Amino acid sequence: MSGEREQKARRRGRLRSAIVMLTLWRLGGLRRSPNQQDEHDPSRRERKAPGWAQRLVMALLVLVAFSALAFVALFALDPNTQLLGACLGVTLALLALALVLAGRLLVPQETSVEHRPRPGDAREVRAVHERAAAGVEGVTRRGLLLSAAGVAGAGLTAAAAIPVIALGPGLEDQLRRGPWRAGRALVDEHGNAILAENVVEGSFLTAFPQGADQEDLGSPVVLVRVDPSTLQFPSSRAGWAPRGILAYSKICTHAACAISLYRSPLSPSTQSRGPALVCPCHYSTFDVLDGGSVEFGPAGRPLPQLPLQIDSAGVLRAAGGMSGPIGPAWWGDSQ
Repeated sequence: MSGEREQKARRRGRLRSAIVMLTLWRLGGLRRSPNQQDEHDPSRRERKAPGWAQRLVMALLVLVAFSALAFVALFALDPNTQLLGACLGVTLALLALALVLAGRLLVPQETSVEHRPRPGDAREVRAVHERAAAGVEGVTRRGLLLSAAGVAGAGLTAAAAIPVIALGPGLEDQLRRGPWRAGRALVDEHGNAILAENVVEGSFLTAFPQGADQEDLGSPVVLVRVDPSTLQFPSSRAGWAPRGILAYSKICTHAACAISLYRSPLSPSTQSRGPALVCPCHYSTFDVLDGGSVEFGPAGRPLPQLPLQIDSAGVLRAAGGMSGPIGPAWWGDSQ
């Protein structure tokens, strides 16, 4: 009797296991994820990018081109540093905004699993071919977008190339010729002639050639006055400093910074070091007594000197051109 009960119990256990397995199998088929169902749906398509996003990105790319061309126009017509910086900043900001919007709104952001049709099922094979032919729907109007991107790229290329071209032979010719000529009067920033009596010892003035562009790199000079007996000029520069008044280029020969400091020793303990012009950027120091030689710092050559003369009215005038090329030493080496 006990053997029969054990056999019945085993049969009941196998029946329960079969019922549980069948139930789980059925539940697994019903709980298939919607994404899995969509994978086998031949009508499934990627979501298209909104039309307003496409138009907005194209408009931003066109604005990038106009802003870059405005930078080129300003550089050629009115090279104001503040305006050029603002224009370039707007150009880069518009470009960044266009790229961000294109990445967020035009490029598909979803990940899908490729469905492989069952062999011999003509309907599924045809549906897969249709989806492949349709391509990705995230970026539409591709031709217009590429055209707008090309126009923006052309504008950015011009904005980058024009300043580089301006550093070429044109600048070298400008520095070689210079605005200074014999007889040209020295004036202040307001165009008023500078009298010799206005240049006093212990201070310096900035002067420009009369009638020339004050923004020209070769225009500004620094005027200082020293005791004529302390000058140590070579014989070739005799008479270049009437009444001890000297004129040197205001552009440092190290990195083209503006010289704006003047060392004029007053204490007996420092008078062993004579007067000198100093660039505040990298502290290149130029001795004014011997023709602008480099006393200290990284400058690669002496500071160019302008010979002076005083007319009958006491106005300072140039007696010739600069003693050397204006600007950093490596610019002069190319000349």
